[in-house]
Amino acid sequence: MIAKISCRLARRVSTEAHRTTQVRRFLHGAYFRIQPSIQEALVEGRPVVALESTIITHGMAYPQNLSMAREVEKIVMRNGAVPATIGILRGQIHVGLTDEELQFLASSKNVVKVSRRDLPYVLSQGLSGGTTVSGTMIAAHKAGIPVFVTGGIGGVHRGGENTLDVSADLTELGRTPVAVVSAGVKSILDIGRTLEYLETQGVCVAAFGESRMFPAFFSSQSGFQAPYRVQDEEEAAKLIASTLELGLSSGVLIAVPCPQEQAAPGQLIEDAIQQALSEARSKGITGKELTPFLLQKINELTNGKSLDSNLALIQNNARVGSGIAVALSKLQKATRKGSLPRRGDTTLPQPVVIGGTNVDFIAKAQNSVILGGGQTNAGRVRRTFGGVGRNLADCLSRLGLTPLFLSAVGKDEHSESILHYCHHMDMSAILQLEGKSTATYSAMITSAGELSIGLGDMDIHQQITEQYVSQFKENLCRAPLVCIDGNVPLSTIQYICQLARDHQLAVCYEPTDENKASKPFLSDSWKALTYISPNLQELKAINRTLGNPLPAEAPSRLEDIIKMAAALARPLLSHLCCVVVTLGAHGVLLCGRSLGGSISLRPAPHEQTAAASLCATHYPAIPISREEIVNVSGAGDSLMAGIAAGMLANHDTDTCVRMGLLAARFSLCSYEPISPEISTSTVSQEQVQSKPWPEVKVWKLD
Repeated sequence: MIAKISCRLARRVSTEAHRTTQVRRFLHGAYFRIQPSIQEALVEGRPVVALESTIITHGMAYPQNLSMAREVEKIVMRNGAVPATIGILRGQIHVGLTDEELQFLASSKNVVKVSRRDLPYVLSQGLSGGTTVSGTMIAAHKAGIPVFVTGGIGGVHRGGENTLDVSADLTELGRTPVAVVSAGVKSILDIGRTLEYLETQGVCVAAFGESRMFPAFFSSQSGFQAPYRVQDEEEAAKLIASTLELGLSSGVLIAVPCPQEQAAPGQLIEDAIQQALSEARSKGITGKELTPFLLQKINELTNGKSLDSNLALIQNNARVGSGIAVALSKLQKATRKGSLPRRGDTTLPQPVVIGGTNVDFIAKAQNSVILGGGQTNAGRVRRTFGGVGRNLADCLSRLGLTPLFLSAVGKDEHSESILHYCHHMDMSAILQLEGKSTATYSAMITSAGELSIGLGDMDIHQQITEQYVSQFKENLCRAPLVCIDGNVPLSTIQYICQLARDHQLAVCYEPTDENKASKPFLSDSWKALTYISPNLQELKAINRTLGNPLPAEAPSRLEDIIKMAAALARPLLSHLCCVVVTLGAHGVLLCGRSLGGSISLRPAPHEQTAAASLCATHYPAIPISREEIVNVSGAGDSLMAGIAAGMLANHDTDTCVRMGLLAARFSLCSYEPISPEISTSTVSQEQVQSKPWPEVKVWKLD
């Protein structure tokens, strides 16, 4: 090799803390998928409730299982949390299921009941299945979801002292720090021995409500006392928070009694259990087939009363569990003194930014006329730190998101200055290459603030290779958003596009300049992108590469410019979610799909996409005088970072775009490409709401 590569990986104490404390490392990306809406909720710190799927696949018959699953998700949402039903589809763990995926699991006959022991085989064979309490806890923990709602957990089977038939749910509670909210232990089990086993496993068990009586699933009383009691959702949240804070590897069981008016009579259930157990023994039914058989038989013997109680307790658990998740989220936010992830204590998936890092030399002319012929023009020259990727990562970090930044610098006089300046960013994965020069860029800016000419020495960007980037596949597959700029090699862009296609990742491509804009469009790779943010020249270059017709001449009137930009963006929307066209002093044109309201910044399911109309919305720029403009090199990057930050915070489209416009204005007035004044307090939903904004205009593209 020409250059000796030394990778600056995991050098900071904060990065070690990120790996060893509360961070939930995910399974390999090929085996794990988080629904985008759940990713957004986790990034924002909103309450998420995990739900199991064995109750769908093995607990109830179709279509009652499907209606139950839908209703439980609605209850979670009505109570202020985000539902995350966990299941396995074709060898991949899904955290969050679409309605089509719920229907698939509910109606399929040959799906597997998946506990801890079954996961490796089911995933390796590409099978589908419903996750048990044990399997769901594993997935929830790895996704960073601390609260999980189910009907009832497994336990020690009756006669378990002889058969050693003990559910893996109990050992999972002893080694996975997730709070399980359930109606106690299924009453078909030996509840006393189950409580003893949980004590041995070090599991904190608390009854919920007025009594310490441990519930017996279908009925509210089992005859056994829980070790502890929590009065309400807030007390339960404090209990869970203290467990997580201590770093214990064990879980918590919150036992919620079935509502008294819907509980089944204890003697009726016990008689049915004894008859069902006798029939199971005579048929030789054991192992993981035993519980589904017993529940079904008991439902038959009680003429449906046990199923009615089952439905009631599941819905009640969903209400209580959602309240606990909301209370826990508030408690954690108060403890962190802020809802956004910070460097050093990030507990949620990071966005990832891949792109260039430059040392910028910015020269702004003093006079409106620039003299040629080798003459020296009066002006001001400053050194700053830029690069499209670095700018995006910088701005996102100032807005509280701290993305993982993948880039390359030399081991020279510039690199240490860059690393020092970027101390607020996650630079732990940056490549430092001996024998290579850190990229430099020189820009000549007119007195009006427009870029006149740029010169760059950026060969080092070719070292941001697929081989280097692929080391962070796990981070990429976890990321709520991946941003990549046009500086990186074509093969790396194609790798990211393929990853996006395989794992349904949200990817934003920043074209960088007219010559680099078309890289993804040289093949079908671009169809896997979610967003692009070109200016007009870059948009023309993209259409030229695709063989689309271009306007014969450039218009001068603003309305004609907007119509031309919309027409050029239109063919890209056959595959992209949004095209964000930056128009300089004229603001930004957002092109995408609308279902009667504003354009959606989030990819929609196919049926919604088909019903949506294509639109273009023009957002005028914030007025700024020529004298105020200092540097234009980072304005577009600030715009996109502001939009992305708003989107990841789940704000509405208008707020997201206006956060971008606020960030862009700050950077226009700064000598640095990304203004140090940008922060979560200066660019926020509150700031957007406090300002008057020019009226937006909408065009239909259909």
